[in-house]
Amino acid sequence: MKFELFIALRYLLARRKQAFISVISLISILGVALGVASLIVVMGVMNGFTEDLKDKILGINAHILVNAAGSSMRGYRDIAARIKAVPGVEGATPFIYSEMMLSAGGGVKGVVLRGIDPATAAEVLALPRDMVAGKIADLDQGGENPGIIIGRELAERMLVGVGDRVNLLSPAGKHSASGFSPKVEGFTVAGLFKTGMYEYDTTLAYVSLRSAQNLLGFRGDVVSGVEARLADVYDAPRLTREIARTLGGDLYQVRNWIDMNGNLFSALKLEKTAMFVILIMIILVGSFSIITTLVMLVMEKTRDIAILMSMGATGATIRRIFMLQGAIIGALGASLGFGLGLFLSWLIKKYQFIKLPSDVYPMDHLPIRLDGLDMALIAVCALGLCFLATLYPARQAARLKPAEALRYE
Repeated sequence: MKFELFIALRYLLARRKQAFISVISLISILGVALGVASLIVVMGVMNGFTEDLKDKILGINAHILVNAAGSSMRGYRDIAARIKAVPGVEGATPFIYSEMMLSAGGGVKGVVLRGIDPATAAEVLALPRDMVAGKIADLDQGGENPGIIIGRELAERMLVGVGDRVNLLSPAGKHSASGFSPKVEGFTVAGLFKTGMYEYDTTLAYVSLRSAQNLLGFRGDVVSGVEARLADVYDAPRLTREIARTLGGDLYQVRNWIDMNGNLFSALKLEKTAMFVILIMIILVGSFSIITTLVMLVMEKTRDIAILMSMGATGATIRRIFMLQGAIIGALGASLGFGLGLFLSWLIKKYQFIKLPSDVYPMDHLPIRLDGLDMALIAVCALGLCFLATLYPARQAARLKPAEALRYE
């Protein structure tokens, strides 16, 4: 064991006349530990919230949307095949988008209607995974009324279940002598889904492409556009340009999930940065306690320092002794904080005892996702602040003159 480390450990572990310094050392360790633990939990929550929100948004919405420059798209099967042929694209499916009114025994509710192709929708959407009753293939069921899939929250609000009839009021009505008459068509609830996002579960409804075309009065086999799923969601900007180049011309508008949700994820990233800066202040308070501890220890050990220097210890040796002592305090605090933070994160993730109101937040519990880069950044910041806190006291200790220190002993 090196001489400087031996003296530093002896000063930390030995019983002191001034017990107050030991208390401050303990407070320093606890301050750093609480700061590190808070940062780990909060960064884990922010990462979990962002990832969970992204997964839910990308489960309902595709990674890339291709719309025609006009109001509708013809020849969509060929377009979907060309998009799917682009390397990096896993699937492509046509869709129809519209807003309508849904009525049932529970009242009337505005919904977002999406016409999908049951044969290819599973390649792009996470709807099969979110189904809690029925399946996508039931949209093509025979019978008097075509099938419709709605969110479970919407079904509970409208007092309907699988097999019940609902009515959709389309804006594509007719003008007559008595005025405008909206088109009303009956549907049978073929399935229910639950995404965990209250906004989606209360406003989305799915029907087949043919049913949507008939309801909206489309002339011919046309759709609103084609949506695609990518192998790597973060490769969306490059693949957006590639798909636009493949389709050619200005006839199509190609957008990706980053463009459509950029403001939301930028706000979450800014909030995460702000929380990191705020919580790093807790570690900064702990580092100030380290300064106090070392300054008081230098005052207590003035005679010992003078004796060491008279025996041949240099100023650099004394400086390293107190820097090592502060670094040990910081390392103990950071280690304790990492253990506490990881344990709390595990508890929150496993037992999910912190519940969130589903009508306010897009999930019903507090999500946790620990990122290795964040953990490394927290460790570097904590140890760095604690190390910086040792510089001033160690410098002052190294500047002591043995003759002055021993004059009145």
